[in-house]
Amino acid sequence: MMGWFDFSRTPSGPVVETMDIPLFPLQTVLFPGSVLPLKIFEQRYLDMAAACMKENKPFGICLIASGEETGPAAEPHPVGTLAEIGDWEMEQLGILQITARGGRRFRILEKRLGAAQLQEARVEIIADNGPLAMPAERQRLLPLLRRVVGDLGPERMPEPHHFDDAEWVGYRITEILPVQNLAKQKLLELEDPLARLEILEKFLDQRKLLG
Repeated sequence: MMGWFDFSRTPSGPVVETMDIPLFPLQTVLFPGSVLPLKIFEQRYLDMAAACMKENKPFGICLIASGEETGPAAEPHPVGTLAEIGDWEMEQLGILQITARGGRRFRILEKRLGAAQLQEARVEIIADNGPLAMPAERQRLLPLLRRVVGDLGPERMPEPHHFDDAEWVGYRITEILPVQNLAKQKLLELEDPLARLEILEKFLDQRKLLG
């Protein structure tokens, strides 16, 4: 039986990093580098959070494809983001407030239903692209992002800020866009950070939000 963290090799040769994690399907999209405040009150997720903190391991946040956040297990979109628990407090018995910090993206390979309708999954970690310089033609996105980052402050936009990294800029702009979660999900799933920036620039241009 494989542990919660493993490596496997595809037939073509590349090493694929896989993990076994609990899933927390939500009506929101978590991006790498984001912070997301969560209020947890269902017993299955209270138990999940306690286990993750005890074992110092992440859980997975996925946008719900069908179903609800509470009650029977919802069907998640197949691509999500690892979440690590940062700050937490329980001022009221049975209600845990945490700050989830977005890590790497993953793709669900298989999932199963555990105790109390908690979903568990074997996931493949989507390889990071690594730092990718902002193209000269996309620099016009930066003044808007800098203003928003300054307005939201470090609680919502924690440092370090990487305004020279195309992937970081794309994630930060996407998470603040006033668009439907499904559109954000599609942008999360994009493999090409430069394509993400191009889509974002066209969207913002259409709404005359860029200088």
